[in-house]
Amino acid sequence: QLQLVESGGGLVQIGGSLNLSCTASDDTFKQYTLAWFRQAPESERELVAVIKSSGLSRFYSGAVRGRFTISRDSTENKAYLLMNNLKSEDTAIYYCAAGEGGLRAPGSEYKYWGQGTRVTVSS
Repeated sequence: QLQLVESGGGLVQIGGSLNLSCTASDDTFKQYTLAWFRQAPESERELVAVIKSSGLSRFYSGAVRGRFTISRDSTENKAYLLMNNLKSEDTAIYYCAAGEGGLRAPGSEYKYWGQGTRVTVSS
């Protein structure tokens, strides 16, 4: 079973940057669509960004478009979420997920999930 491990979270000031990583346990990672979701305190989980297995198609939520960049490196079974110009509302636990859904697929269509990495943006 594919396992995903996120890293790179932490405390950052408003306007700062973080680069989250998602490391997969095996090569089956290559065949899946990869997404980043986040869940803020007392909020529902929301889709942040998606990248197809080819790496050629991406989707971003309106809240992060222009500030976040999703990428993947299939040679290393990793995916990344580069987050720039962070805002307080980006504070959340960030999860990577792998599945076979489309670019706007909901979380229920993702089969594999990591444990999450916490991002806190403060002044």
